[in-house]
Amino acid sequence: MKYNRDRALIAFYISTGARASELLGVPQGLVAPGDQTIGLVRKGSQVLQHLPASADAFVWLRLYQQELRGMVPKHPSEPLWWTLRRPFRPLEHDAARMVFTRANQLLGANWTLHDLRHSAAKRMVRDPNLTLADVQWVMGHAHITTTEIYIAPTPDEVVAHVLAHHERQSAEQAKPPAPPAPGYRPKVLAALFGTSAAGGESR
Repeated sequence: MKYNRDRALIAFYISTGARASELLGVPQGLVAPGDQTIGLVRKGSQVLQHLPASADAFVWLRLYQQELRGMVPKHPSEPLWWTLRRPFRPLEHDAARMVFTRANQLLGANWTLHDLRHSAAKRMVRDPNLTLADVQWVMGHAHITTTEIYIAPTPDEVVAHVLAHHERQSAEQAKPPAPPAPGYRPKVLAALFGTSAAGGESR
C-alpha cells in the first residue's frame, strides 16, 4: 500500500472484521483512539456498534488525517475516508475496491475486501482467549451458527495437523520401552515374555 489512508483501511478491516460498506460509512465523530474503538452502523440491523481495532490502525489513521489537515471538512458528522485527489470526495466502495485490485495485481493475488472480514473472523476464533460469543458480537452475526462456520479448518490446516500427528506417532514409537517396575527382575520378565534381558528381542 502506497498511502497511509490505504494502510489504515486495511488495518481496520483486518482487525475489526467490518464489512466494506460499514467501515467506509464511518463519520469522523465515531473514532475514539483513546478507547481504541471505531463506531459503525451495522449493515443488517442498522445498529451503531463500537468495535475494538488494532493500535497500528489508529497510527495509520492519524498519519492520514495529518496529511489531509485543512483540505477536507473537519466535523464529527463528516466522512472519515476521502479520495486522495482533488476535488476531494467521500471514498466509496468502488474506489476502495480499485485500490485493493491494484495491490492484488502487484502481488499476483486475488483477495477481496470481504476476504479481509473472513480472515479477521478466522484469526479471532483461533484465539483461545476469545469465546465464540465474543467473535459473534464483533462480527455482527445474528446467529452464532454463522460464526461457527469459521471453526472449520482449511485443507492446508488439516494437512498440517495430520502431519504433526504422524510426527508425534513416530517419536512415540522411537522411545525406548519403560523400565520394569521396582521388584521385577529383567531376567524373570524375559523368561515370561520371551525376550532377551538385555535388548528386549524375541527369542
